[in-house]
Amino acid sequence: MRRITRGAAALALATAAIATAGTGSAHASDRTVYGCPGGAVCLYPEGADIHTSSPTHIFYSYGAHNLSNQFGNHYVLNNQYGSANATAQLCNGYNGVDCVVTVGLNEFGVFNLAPINSIVLNQP
Repeated sequence: MRRITRGAAALALATAAIATAGTGSAHASDRTVYGCPGGAVCLYPEGADIHTSSPTHIFYSYGAHNLSNQFGNHYVLNNQYGSANATAQLCNGYNGVDCVVTVGLNEFGVFNLAPINSIVLNQP
């Protein structure tokens, strides 16, 4: 009976983890959400569904990351963890200049990347 109880508890925990993943929530460094590793900010292919595709770009380090040849609508997922100040910004200029959109911790959205030339990971 004890084995069944532990199995039921594990199943409940796994179900809760899947339910939280639907909100884009990540609480641990090894937590992958929609193919995006914990601690990273991910960019998905143009027009792709975040639920069925894998990221094309994965950024771990803080600071500006220049983009090239990114057009149209893309999902961007901020799967960093820790402080609520762990944001990602989409910027019109290279090297993190003229940032126009902020993606908060554990948030994602679809953004037109045609005018976007860099993404900045902000240190908490």
